[in-house]
Amino acid sequence: MDSAVRQHRDRLPSVAIPCGDTSLWSVLKQVIGKELSKITMPIQFNEPLSFLQRLTEFMEYSYLLNKASEATDPAERMQYVASFAVSGLASNWLRLGKPFNPLLGETYQDERQDFRIISEQVSHHPPISAFHAESPAFRFYGDINPKIKFWGKSVEIQPKGIFTVELPKWNETYTWSNVSCYVHNIIVGKLWMEQYGTMEIINHSNGYRCELNFKPAGWYCRDLHRVEGFVLDSSKARRLFLYGKWTDFMKSTDIKSYDEYSTSSSNRGLNRSESSKESVTHTPRKMLAKLNSLTIGSFKHSADEANGSDDGHCPPEPPDGEIPKSSSTISLEIPNSTTLWIADPRPSYSAEYYNFTLFAMASNELPPPETGIKICPTDSRFRPDIRLMEEGQIEPAAQEKTRLEEKQRDARKARRNRKEKEEKARWFKPSVHPLTKQECWFYSGGFWETKEYQAINIF
Repeated sequence: MDSAVRQHRDRLPSVAIPCGDTSLWSVLKQVIGKELSKITMPIQFNEPLSFLQRLTEFMEYSYLLNKASEATDPAERMQYVASFAVSGLASNWLRLGKPFNPLLGETYQDERQDFRIISEQVSHHPPISAFHAESPAFRFYGDINPKIKFWGKSVEIQPKGIFTVELPKWNETYTWSNVSCYVHNIIVGKLWMEQYGTMEIINHSNGYRCELNFKPAGWYCRDLHRVEGFVLDSSKARRLFLYGKWTDFMKSTDIKSYDEYSTSSSNRGLNRSESSKESVTHTPRKMLAKLNSLTIGSFKHSADEANGSDDGHCPPEPPDGEIPKSSSTISLEIPNSTTLWIADPRPSYSAEYYNFTLFAMASNELPPPETGIKICPTDSRFRPDIRLMEEGQIEPAAQEKTRLEEKQRDARKARRNRKEKEEKARWFKPSVHPLTKQECWFYSGGFWETKEYQAINIF
């Protein structure tokens, strides 16, 4: 890890490339009924980062895990781990560009003052990205196998996979899964997104839990971005109440202050049960009734897919074409609250650069030679299509993107002809998580100790 703080770049070489006249709907209507994670999207809908680099953005607020390690009370440790889990989603807001799909064997590494992280694309079908971050105070690792569903008016991205945090000082292990992300206004209006669902963080060492409810914006947008939930001890007694917005901040307060606040006549409804349970089934048939130019038959496969989904529900949406704005009159400041996390403000020019945070702006820069940091040849920063796109060269970037995808397909076909199995991951291996009993990918070691990385020609 860096011994000194290095100054990172604060903008990209070129401003974002406009999408032009191409709409997301014009692409999606051609692939209704197909698994969208396998669809090649036009480069205009990308942002110049690999999904492996997007994964690393979970580390932007790694100081929360340091605070968790320093806390002596188990409820306080949980509140910081939970805030870290929420903070990892903050950079998603307004980021409607799709990251580049990593190539099999692609890696990404980052070394900061207080942590280092290695990620690798360990599987192509299904696409699985694994990562491992470490510091003296914590270990954070996991994998994501994104599933994408098209609901007619919105797209749902399900980040399948388990995240794990270990705090060696306390011999504690926490696990959770991220909530789904929904992109709305696919057909009409301006695109916008929300995170929706329940996130349960479990401390497997002492039985503490934190159940966080990411609320849907709903028709009146009262709960836009809202997150709230309780820290429970092993006997399921409430210890703390956490609340905030996944885009902005998280706070905590003691249960007595929460109860007094929530029962007061002026603030009744803080934890409205109807909001937490509010959901609707998005039926393309109802949506199509408004669109004379489309036919129900063209959506039949999509409707059947939706009805057979995990829960058959999407968050309710505001009227077509509108971008929600919070109109809540409910205060988000409970007496005796402690601020756990505040999102760093994005630069004023962020919208010109794909709405990147400052952390994201630096993701694709190569470290200066004087740092002595070695970058593996399979690192995302050596991908020519991403590099060309961030430089504003959209046509050459599209050509390189196509070349890399064809090269990967040809390599896969050659292995099949030789009756060889898919190449094994270099830095991770699959195994059953000892606590969740789910199959996960674990770091097998050796990456940081390697003196000379083997040159694998995937680009």
